[in-house]
Amino acid sequence: MRTRDDIRNLAIIAHVDHGKTTLVDALLNEAGAFHRGEVATERALDSGDLERERGITITSKPTALTWKEHRINLVDTPGHADFGGEVERVLNMVDAVLLVVDAFEGPMPQTRFVTEKAVGMGLKIILVVNKIDRDGCDAHGAVDATFDLLVSLDANEDQLEFPVVFCSARERYAVEEPDDEDSPHLPISTILDMIIEHAPAPKVDLDAPPTMWVSTLHHDTYLGYLAIGRLDSGAIEPNDRLALIRPEPGTEPDVVKDCAEVFRASKLLAFQGLRRFEIQNAQAGDIVAIAGMSSLNVGDTLTDPDLERRRAFPALAVDPPTLAVRFRVNDGPFAGREGKWVTSRKLGERLFRELRSNVALEVQNTESADEFEVSGRGELHLSVLMETMRREGYEFCVSRPRVIVRENDSGELEEPYEDLVVQTDSAYSGAVIEKLGRRGGEMTGMEDNGNGRTRMEFRMPARGLIGYRSEFMTDTRGTGIMASIFAGYGPHLGQKRTRPRGVLIVLEPGETMTYSLARLQDRGVLFVGAQVPTYAGMIIGEHSRDNDLVVNPNVNKKFTNVRSAGADEKLFLTPPRVLTLEQALAYIEDDELLEVTPENLRLRKRYLDHNVRKRMEKQAS
Repeated sequence: MRTRDDIRNLAIIAHVDHGKTTLVDALLNEAGAFHRGEVATERALDSGDLERERGITITSKPTALTWKEHRINLVDTPGHADFGGEVERVLNMVDAVLLVVDAFEGPMPQTRFVTEKAVGMGLKIILVVNKIDRDGCDAHGAVDATFDLLVSLDANEDQLEFPVVFCSARERYAVEEPDDEDSPHLPISTILDMIIEHAPAPKVDLDAPPTMWVSTLHHDTYLGYLAIGRLDSGAIEPNDRLALIRPEPGTEPDVVKDCAEVFRASKLLAFQGLRRFEIQNAQAGDIVAIAGMSSLNVGDTLTDPDLERRRAFPALAVDPPTLAVRFRVNDGPFAGREGKWVTSRKLGERLFRELRSNVALEVQNTESADEFEVSGRGELHLSVLMETMRREGYEFCVSRPRVIVRENDSGELEEPYEDLVVQTDSAYSGAVIEKLGRRGGEMTGMEDNGNGRTRMEFRMPARGLIGYRSEFMTDTRGTGIMASIFAGYGPHLGQKRTRPRGVLIVLEPGETMTYSLARLQDRGVLFVGAQVPTYAGMIIGEHSRDNDLVVNPNVNKKFTNVRSAGADEKLFLTPPRVLTLEQALAYIEDDELLEVTPENLRLRKRYLDHNVRKRMEKQAS
């Protein structure tokens, strides 16, 4: 084994909105990795439309820079626990992690999730305390909290002796002592110097057969599949013959001799800044992309085609999903008006294709040929898939999300629980405690930090958090921060009604009229405005009482020659409540569906015909 001192491989991990993607921007800019005028916007690695709109990282992306004759490979990872499958697989490519922590918030639950994976793999920790320019921050307190976190995760002595740098990624400077106002500002490149000094160089065997574990993949229009990962041993050149091995879960990798295919590496690509460029040779320790295979899954192994020299990695293992929804063909009256792909065959192909790169997702066929059960890590994980599909032109219906329950050894039902951390202004803590108590939450800790903010910790069922985020932001007037992480399975709390009120259901097809909607406003809150096409069974609002009400919003005022007393009254409509995809998913009940099309989101009953719906309700009771 030899040490390649010219390379450092690191993953950047942090909680959502702690500034890791902004930090990558600053480091790439400092190292001159961008061409002139190449980066016109912030968060350069957040290349997807959804990532830019939501301000979060969804997929892991490798990049690289050159600093003081060292090549530093950086992998930007998601901070949300729903995309933990992305994190678990890319940690195989690196030898150290750059742990970014907000100086104000400290380590959050989802920081613990990713850090626990890194500690378990024995990776070196380098701590970056970010946002030291934020008012009310406690940079040294964040360091102490990180140390306590690593101790609780059984980190070894080397991991506990982590180097620390204090910085502001947005302002692009670092300091040695954040509490000292006279402390001189250092360049952000201080972090790069620390990486070279403290991150271990990869130890590789250059004489062994070439072997690479596919950590992530990409599909290019011209090159086809691109297998991205770190070359574990040996060397590869273009046109070299390679074997693609796909071990089944639970199979010993050493006994895997069958390969999915043997192919020639048509292209060999490396990363620099935002670009991929072609190279003629890759050695063990490099993070590269290889093209030429006809099929590819995350977790596959690329190795020597010689049967005696083959070596396979085990099948990639990730934490199981906790939430499931059913995708089905849109069978409503408006089906096919907006979408490009509307059949069950196209829907199934797209969902099963997602499994190749989204390792935390599970897709299963159901008793109906028109329905597919899709299981994921959480509400955000599934809603991002739905939003991506609707933008691609797919049209479908989804059911209400449900948690995946299981039976323990005693035959009792168990459901997933989550650890929730809430930070909010102290004046709103009472409302938060009351709402979470109704949803089955149990407070496990409470701390007042003395500046008007309260930190609370809860253990609660995962289904209790479905749809709570928007309610939480309303209750805390936008001042609250909440984060949760899967904590394990616990006792099932039985059936609970999630929605206290009924809905307003359309009687017959037509177009909504201001005249009708003005009269329905007293009955509840409307979800649609005037001149909106509707169909029988569609939900247009929330009833003010706990029962469903069938209404006709499509009646216009009758015009006659007789002047009525209220003829000149002007009608005013309250602006409708427009639900986002996540809010609509959380709102619907078991007998309802969310119709997702490229242009609209519609709530509807599962059975559109009123007579059929009444008959099904009688059978259920």
